[in-house]
Amino acid sequence: MIKFENVTKKYGDTVAVEDLTMDIAKGEIFGFLGPNGAGKTTTIKMITGLLRPTRGTVHLNGIDVTKEPEKAKQIVGYVPDNPFIYERLTGREFLHLVGGLYNMDPDTIQKRLEWLCDLFGIGDWGDFIAAEYSHGMQQKVVMASALIHAPDIIVIDEPMVGLDPQSQKLVKDILKKLADRGNTIFMSTHTLSVAEEVCTEIGIINKGNLMKRGTLDELREDAEMEGKSLEELFLSLTGGEKEVWFLE
Repeated sequence: MIKFENVTKKYGDTVAVEDLTMDIAKGEIFGFLGPNGAGKTTTIKMITGLLRPTRGTVHLNGIDVTKEPEKAKQIVGYVPDNPFIYERLTGREFLHLVGGLYNMDPDTIQKRLEWLCDLFGIGDWGDFIAAEYSHGMQQKVVMASALIHAPDIIVIDEPMVGLDPQSQKLVKDILKKLADRGNTIFMSTHTLSVAEEVCTEIGIINKGNLMKRGTLDELREDAEMEGKSLEELFLSLTGGEKEVWFLE
């Protein structure tokens, strides 16, 4: 479970996230939506311990991320929006490295590595150095590295970037299976169709404030009451509608 209590993050006088309070239950796929600069990535970095809140607390399965960062990180798998792999390592070497960082024994690393390589279709590329990988292949390896230690919580920032349609379908199926197994998934995305397809609950953030939160049916009902589609509801909450004009 992920629990935010009055979480605020400031950069100088700029408030990136303001007084965020919410719980995300075990087995949920929570979609975090908002325009660029809304506070999504800042929130994700506070969950993963990469940033400390200016005020408030983040708990993961009862663990305070600020007070016990190493313990919290042991139960989290993180996929950033810009995948990073050491260029001179092969995919298999990178996964071995990540498994070692989580103090996994070599036999377990090897067993899970082979499973993940097969699951993500990395096998044929596993012994090539990462410098030769496409963006999509790097994304697959980073996703595999986030799952190798069997975390309770998976945090993903823009999961579909660089993936072909087949890989997107695979990732969506994996997320659903993980949720069915009891994993908690926190996913930031700009793609409303992805959120509609896989998320059990959605939160919409703008300018650091949580504007609306609910199940897909609840948000659809809110939109229908206002005579809008879900996309129109999102745009009205985030100020995303802009008239298009051309210079004559």
